Amino acid sequence: MKRLVPVQFGGREGECGTLAPLYLRLGSSLPPGDIGFPFPMEGSLKPMDAEQLREYGHRMVDFIADYYKSIESFPVLSQVKPGYLAELLPESAPNDPESLQDVFDDILQKIIPGITHWQSPDYFAYFPSNSSTAGFLGEMLSAGFNIVGFSWVTSPAATELEVIVLDWLAKMLKLPNQFLSTGKGGGVIQGTASEAILVVLLAARDKILRNVGKKSLEKLVVYASDQTHSALQKGCQIAGIFPENLRVLKTDLTSSYALSLEVVSEAISSDLSAGLIPFFICATVGTTSSAAVDPISELGKIAKAFNMWFHIDAAYAGSACICPEYRHYIDGVEEADSFGMNAHKWFLTNFDCSVLWVQDRSDLIQSLSTNPEYLKNKASQENAVVDFKDWQIPLGRRFRSLKLWLVLRLYGVANLQSYIRNHIRLAEQFEQLITSDSRFEVVAPRTFSLVCFRLIPPPNDQDNGYKLNHSLLDSVNSSGKIFLSHTVFLAGVAGAGYYSSEGLLGSQVIFASLNPIDIKPIHYFLVNIWSVSMLFKEYELLVLI
Repeated sequence: MKRLVPVQFGGREGECGTLAPLYLRLGSSLPPGDIGFPFPMEGSLKPMDAEQLREYGHRMVDFIADYYKSIESFPVLSQVKPGYLAELLPESAPNDPESLQDVFDDILQKIIPGITHWQSPDYFAYFPSNSSTAGFLGEMLSAGFNIVGFSWVTSPAATELEVIVLDWLAKMLKLPNQFLSTGKGGGVIQGTASEAILVVLLAARDKILRNVGKKSLEKLVVYASDQTHSALQKGCQIAGIFPENLRVLKTDLTSSYALSLEVVSEAISSDLSAGLIPFFICATVGTTSSAAVDPISELGKIAKAFNMWFHIDAAYAGSACICPEYRHYIDGVEEADSFGMNAHKWFLTNFDCSVLWVQDRSDLIQSLSTNPEYLKNKASQENAVVDFKDWQIPLGRRFRSLKLWLVLRLYGVANLQSYIRNHIRLAEQFEQLITSDSRFEVVAPRTFSLVCFRLIPPPNDQDNGYKLNHSLLDSVNSSGKIFLSHTVFLAGVAGAGYYSSEGLLGSQVIFASLNPIDIKPIHYFLVNIWSVSMLFKEYELLVLI
């Protein structure tokens, strides 16, 4: 079999205008006669001219800085209608170059009106997506290098920095040594917590099927609470877990919306009696709707007793656990097979940066590794390096560890801890404002920076506040001044980069001017904390996240 050496053209060789260096490095001499190098490259595009990059880059940074300075002048929630942009942009791409200023003008006039401003201090929807100067600079570096670091050999620094930075973060969280790269485990950056859950679900599925046989796929059962993120359901669909075998176990206020050990044990026993195979438990530290914390240590022991994979999803609240006073929320993490948190939520690291640690990296590699001939190399074949392509779904991967590295270096552990503590302090203040107002009630214990409450309906309200709270939500969002989303509770979460204690009272004017449902003006409802969501279940609530 002949060994071929493919040569791919499509990079910057057109800018250089010569193939001589490549030709010589392949072991050939220059061709005879008048076939010369370099050859002319008339009209060749130079997409990465260093001086143009310097000029355009400065202008772009100025543009973005000005956007941040004026962000509060824009409606938080975009007010455009579906299909608006097709009416503003041409049907075909330009044949000739346009100026950067023309692009800036279009961004201001056509793009920004269609943006929902996630970084606005008046944005309260979903969970936050914190940005920072350090994270932004890391993204700039990553874009500048523009590597595709799927294996160690494609950029050793990309792999090794990720290993080191995730060991740093694991030590900040005081994760057990088995999650460090120095042992059998280690960390990897995924795009989102959804990807992290899918990756470990696939690893767990394949691990159990190696023992019980592939024909038993239809018997595999997954356990989680009704507060667990919907990413688990999607992961089960992709992994081929039968929909009827996902156990969504009910929680309630008596357990602060955390998984009940009794309910979990009963469900497992029932499934075993039915000839099914329990294989995966997903616990959450900081659920979306109530910031509930499942009993980590006890669930881990149950998982171990039945030889099940135990995953901890700490996407939101994992960041808080770098503070010693909140570390106890992940006590028992040593029982877990995998642990994930989103640095792009509450850790000042620009999206996307979801961190996953596993106790045994071979579980991921056995499930996700593919090694065609064109990816083989000496370092990988000698098992001397980490190839993160085997720890994730896609092949290609960005240099995401740069932004996390810059966040840790430019801010330091102490400042990150203070940042998180400040948000929790703001949530405590907000909770006090809510409890002091007779029109509202707190409906779940406050944990971290989430406050769950609702507007109390009158005694004769037949839908228990559904229309009341729904009208309030619609009125607030239609104002364009703040943006709320909906889920089970009305909750206030302090967690964006620009919030202050003064901001807690800043929505007085907004709510006083709305008066949407013939109630008294609402003074300190949900300002300068994160988001609000609403899910209509037993009664209507709002969640400020």
